[in-house]
Amino acid sequence: MQTAGRGLTWLRTRDPDFAATRRAARTALVMPALFALCTQVLHDPAMATFAAFGSFSMLLLVEFTGPMVQRLRAHVGLAVAWAVLICLGTLVAGQTWLAVTATVVVGFVVLFSGVVSSVLAGTTTALLLAFILPVTSPAPLSQLPDRLAGAGLAAAGSMLTISLLWPRPTADPLSAPAARVCRAAAAQLRADASLLAEEPAAPSAQQCEATADRATAAASDLRTAFDATPYRPTGLSTSSRALVRLVDELTWLCTIVADSGPPGHDHPSCDPEAYVVRRVAAAVLDQAADLLDDPYGAPDALRTAAADLNEAITGMERSAATRLPLHPPRPGTEWEPRAFIDILDLSFRAQELGFATLQIAGNVDLAAAAQRRSWPDRLLGHEPGALARPLASARERAVAHLTPHSVWLHNSLRGAVGLGIAVALANLTSVQHSFWVLLGTLSVLRSNALNTGQNAVRAVGGTIAGSLIGAALLHLIGHHGTVLWFLLPLAVLVAGIAPDTISFAAGQAAFTITLVILFNIGQNPDWHIALLRIQDIAIGCAVSVLVALFFWPRGAAAAVDQALAEAYTDSARYLTGAVGYAIGRCGSSPAAADAPLKERRQAAAAARRLDDAFRSYLAERGPKSLPLADMTTLVTGVVGLRLAAEAVLGLWRRSDEQYTEADRAEARLVLLGVAGRVSAWYRDLATSLDRHTAVPDPLPRSPAVEARLVDSLRRDLMDESGQATDTAVRIVWTADHLNAARRLQPSLAAAARSDSPC
Repeated sequence: MQTAGRGLTWLRTRDPDFAATRRAARTALVMPALFALCTQVLHDPAMATFAAFGSFSMLLLVEFTGPMVQRLRAHVGLAVAWAVLICLGTLVAGQTWLAVTATVVVGFVVLFSGVVSSVLAGTTTALLLAFILPVTSPAPLSQLPDRLAGAGLAAAGSMLTISLLWPRPTADPLSAPAARVCRAAAAQLRADASLLAEEPAAPSAQQCEATADRATAAASDLRTAFDATPYRPTGLSTSSRALVRLVDELTWLCTIVADSGPPGHDHPSCDPEAYVVRRVAAAVLDQAADLLDDPYGAPDALRTAAADLNEAITGMERSAATRLPLHPPRPGTEWEPRAFIDILDLSFRAQELGFATLQIAGNVDLAAAAQRRSWPDRLLGHEPGALARPLASARERAVAHLTPHSVWLHNSLRGAVGLGIAVALANLTSVQHSFWVLLGTLSVLRSNALNTGQNAVRAVGGTIAGSLIGAALLHLIGHHGTVLWFLLPLAVLVAGIAPDTISFAAGQAAFTITLVILFNIGQNPDWHIALLRIQDIAIGCAVSVLVALFFWPRGAAAAVDQALAEAYTDSARYLTGAVGYAIGRCGSSPAAADAPLKERRQAAAAARRLDDAFRSYLAERGPKSLPLADMTTLVTGVVGLRLAAEAVLGLWRRSDEQYTEADRAEARLVLLGVAGRVSAWYRDLATSLDRHTAVPDPLPRSPAVEARLVDSLRRDLMDESGQATDTAVRIVWTADHLNAARRLQPSLAAAARSDSPC
């Protein structure tokens, strides 16, 4: 009992949500059962082979997400694709040149189609196996009905299994902890608002601290859940990617909430509208949590609350000017810039957390809308709310990657050529069970030569170990072949769990043992078959290494570094452009500056390219140059930088103040200088990521610059009627947004410094 308990604890540590265990257990039940039905009852070896490998592919190599109805539709689509590929593979298998050509074309189409949607990206290995199996097993067309029948049995068994045996949870593993963070942050915002408003039933400072501790703990739990969540290609859907971004946005929100807590007794009072914004933001977070718990519910309540929050932020911005001191100090009196900034600090914090809450609400709405998409929209990767039709959107996404620098194009061409060469070698050398050569090629081919070489060594080592163990088993069993039926489910179970919980080499060894057992059932056990497996996998590994050396050997890690560099460069340019727009709006020029729409589009396009490169990076199964948490920090840092630019742009677009004779030249110069320094740091970070040079040190806060900015507003604080201008408020808040972009730098620098050359 204690041994079983320790084993379960070990498995839970290596496979936290039992995803690999669930897939392996299902396959261990269905695959041997179908193989036994076809060989012992129907006496059809061809049907048995395709039923066994079909169930192996449909249960172990894919795991669709969403409601059960959509998962079943996905399996129906996969079964249809299997039937088409089996027919095509059977037709071309007789001629070597035709088989090689068809393999290259089919391999490229299947691999490249993953750029369209996460559904297609997660089925590539299963689809390739559907073609590899018949194309490497030439047979007369009279066997085609038996092959299709075997695949049909596998599809039927798979659909029954996923719906009845240990169904996968519908909710994303991050949804529940993200909802808890939203509710904890909402509770903290309400507690802080009550204390700020000095309500009779307001919580004490100690109670506010306890509430803040719960919010911090919830954010920590969310980060822990994220770090422990395995992201297979099928997990990279629109909703999942939105939730991945939500992790850092919620962490960012909790940091803002913690920094904007209630002031001490000696702190200047804040606008009443500031705690109104906090209360409305809390209502938005509660609605976001409800939608995370039930993504198929109506989003109307969240959208209404977000509109209320937008209105509350606008009202607070208008009233903030009334808090400013209307008269500059008397001559000879020292101007205290820190006190001036403190007057606006609490309102800015409310504006900052309100803006962050709106971004979170939009992301939650997007994730829920993606969950509610129809099956065709999921298949074609149609984004919720996109204006283009699904087919047009899928075509546009595919065409965008038909460029020389596309990592997805590189991987697709590399894989297609490698499989084509493997088919040619398998036919020319006439090896026994030639599809093993292609399985070896497919299993170890990675997106860079180093990773491919490392995995080739592991694959051969695992194959040798598995072959020796299999040969020893066959030797011990002798003529008692019935024992193999009892060993087959256990071998399948270990083969399914080992790659995720132990190592790639252990998975390769277990898979080898499974094939050895499978091809000796019903025959006199021959241990020589186990040793022939080494020859076949060695040929496949050699093909993989050869192709990886000559076809774009840098891989997805280098591509994501380049995409990060471009995204930070374009986002920094966008931030500079947004501040330039602000400078134009706060000057005495009769015409406002144009909004930086070009820079905004370029930053958004760079972010999309980064998202695609990041998907490819996560789908690449080789060792990573950075831990997932550090790479995600760098990716979401781009989001934070763009949000700072968006916040500045939105702040000045909402301004309705008329231009005056006040020049505000000094304030404009200060803003321009701060924006230049912050943007330059991000450009230096981009260079260090792309070229793997030294990472720049984060910029320190500059009290002297703050004093210069506040001093520049002394002459321009009032308008012609003697009222404080909201332009002065917006100037200070623009500087605060630049400071928020600066505050991101320490975490980004720490993540970048853990990088190493690929």
